[in-house]
Amino acid sequence: MTEHMNIAVFASGSGSNFQAMVEHETIRPHIKLLVCDKPGAKVIDRAEQYGIPVVVRRQADFPGKESYEQDILKHLQEQTITWIFLAGYMRLIGPTLLHPFSGKIVNIHPSLLPDFPGLNAIQQALKAGVRETGVTIHFVDAGMDTGPVIAQQTVPVLPGDTENTLQTRVQKVEHTLYPETIVKLINK
Repeated sequence: MTEHMNIAVFASGSGSNFQAMVEHETIRPHIKLLVCDKPGAKVIDRAEQYGIPVVVRRQADFPGKESYEQDILKHLQEQTITWIFLAGYMRLIGPTLLHPFSGKIVNIHPSLLPDFPGLNAIQQALKAGVRETGVTIHFVDAGMDTGPVIAQQTVPVLPGDTENTLQTRVQKVEHTLYPETIVKLINK
């Protein structure tokens, strides 16, 4: 991994995938910034515990998406960020960030895309009655969960599964697959 590899993680929630990244000894030294759009999110505390700089911005505080992303872009440039990894970031990335980071923004999604894109993928899988779901890691494009797939791993849906039991098994896979995939990507 090159020394000048600088990673920003975008997250909106508890940050369990963020935690898996910072606990990975190869990835941790390269995480230079956490971007969060939800003041008070647990992921902010996790970043602060590791001394990782945090930028918290709510899109509602800006005149529009472009000015919101321009502000974030300024922080990414200040930290000379080279890769962005989304970890439960609940917003679509717009052209203001997509263009300068083309091919360098990656997302993780709790389903086997193209099945169950968007919100509540676990709930969608249970409702559909599928026998398996999984985890997809993909490049981000202008669509919702439509970018090219990098890695996928299946997770069985067991009889009697609830949203919580299935989510727990999916997250266990996420916390291994995402760091492994990140290491492969940034070592290319």
